[in-house]
Amino acid sequence: MTSPTTLQSVPALGTHPASGSNPSRAETREQLARASYDLLVIGGGILGISTAWHAAQSGLRVALVDAGDFAGATSSASSKLLHGGLRYLQTGAVKLVAENHFERRAVSRQVAPHLANPLTFYLPVYKGGPHSAAKLGAGVFAYSALSAFGDGVGHLLSPAKAAQDVPELRTDNLKAVAVYGDDQMNDARMALMTVRAAVDAGAVVLNHAEVTGLRTTRGRVTGAELKDRLTGEEFGVDARLVLNATGPWVDHLRRMEDPHAAPSIRLSKGAHLVLKRTAPWKAALATPIDKYRITFALPWEDMLLLGTTDEVYEGDPADVSVTESDISQILDEAAFSVRDQQLQRDLITYSFAGLRVLPGGPGDTAKAKRETVVTEGPGGMLSVAGGKWTTFRHIGRTVLKKLEELPGRPLGDDFAPVSELPKRLPLPGVANPRAVEHRLLVDRPAPGPRMGADTARHLATHYGSLAFDIARLANEHPELAERVHPDAPEIWAQVVWARDHEWAETPDDVLRRRTTLTIRGLATDEVRARVSEVLGKKQ
Repeated sequence: MTSPTTLQSVPALGTHPASGSNPSRAETREQLARASYDLLVIGGGILGISTAWHAAQSGLRVALVDAGDFAGATSSASSKLLHGGLRYLQTGAVKLVAENHFERRAVSRQVAPHLANPLTFYLPVYKGGPHSAAKLGAGVFAYSALSAFGDGVGHLLSPAKAAQDVPELRTDNLKAVAVYGDDQMNDARMALMTVRAAVDAGAVVLNHAEVTGLRTTRGRVTGAELKDRLTGEEFGVDARLVLNATGPWVDHLRRMEDPHAAPSIRLSKGAHLVLKRTAPWKAALATPIDKYRITFALPWEDMLLLGTTDEVYEGDPADVSVTESDISQILDEAAFSVRDQQLQRDLITYSFAGLRVLPGGPGDTAKAKRETVVTEGPGGMLSVAGGKWTTFRHIGRTVLKKLEELPGRPLGDDFAPVSELPKRLPLPGVANPRAVEHRLLVDRPAPGPRMGADTARHLATHYGSLAFDIARLANEHPELAERVHPDAPEIWAQVVWARDHEWAETPDDVLRRRTTLTIRGLATDEVRARVSEVLGKKQ
């Protein structure tokens, strides 16, 4: 394996003529402290990122900060789906499902086809289950109709045919299988590409920068005091308007503005397990547990993703974790439709939990709508929370529309309204991933190192056309063409790219979110130490 000293010596390289390395943290801190912004977005989850992206597109001067990494909490702990929400049909939310489908298809077809991929779902109907075959068959047909049959026609399939595509499907008492289509993604990569889009549109961003207080002018919130959690440096940002998009921490920041602020949200924990696969899966399983809940078994990143749980969470958001009870529940629920040999605990490579932000109020969290909550504090700070990954673009546009309509127009009039923004602006790297994969394998310069087929596929589906810049970096520095771990497709050029172009500051930034090594169970002490050396940081 390549020595860390050699890797650290590779200079920060930007191979696209119009690009270079990102500014240093010191340069970004100075820029944030020196300038005055129209909008300061606090919170680098997908909701804050999408708002910053759309606001920057409109011509506003935008700053975005997060106490941790971009998509470091809930936004990288989802079920990795872009979906219409099949279960919403039960409550009669037909319009909502149609809107979700519209956004899903826009993202997967025009905005980010390099980061999303279609996935066929099998909904098994077992004897004694909560739903009949006729009901589910009608449901998936209606579901596909609401997406204009863009993913085929929802229908019923025989258990024998389904078992050919999913060998680990449990067939005892299986009456039928309903089939429908949705899309899948790597949520952390989607979020990072949206950060990059926001920066390309003019936003200034900084992760690992914690808000320690709010700045006020004549009773109005006009900025924030921050601390760089990596260096200890303290600085501040001035802004005409501050948007609190801190997800599970939204009420914590609201209380900085108003110590007496009443709770506006409640939290629901969703836990997931990642396992090695014992057989190939050509479809995902969505198995009804009861009238409202579904458990997923999803082929993802050459592994199997199981989940999720849905229970009220009242602790510190920073302490959310997967418990033994969560593991048992997920495995027990998966066993309804997945064979035991695929559910052995020694196959588990990783587990993670995220917090759904739901509107405050009583009732079962599993039945609660995934709505976006917008509140305004006495100092004029706007707080926004909730929603779902599928509609991240719509949420960004909705928040920007709200900013346009604020009384007194604190942002002025000199910016483009939402109605004038591009409807389906692609994320950076947009390309046909199959074409990118083919080019990576065919266009290698002699006598450069031969790229593995799995690496080419991985680069194409995680970076799109930006994969060519990473490949060029590996060709120019052959030591960067080596795999980070022999059992994973990632190469060292991705670590350098993450450091120079994707705001990676810590080993976890690289191993958990810019790559999949942690999720694969391959972030060994040796790998972490070498990544740390590349980043120029000490463990």
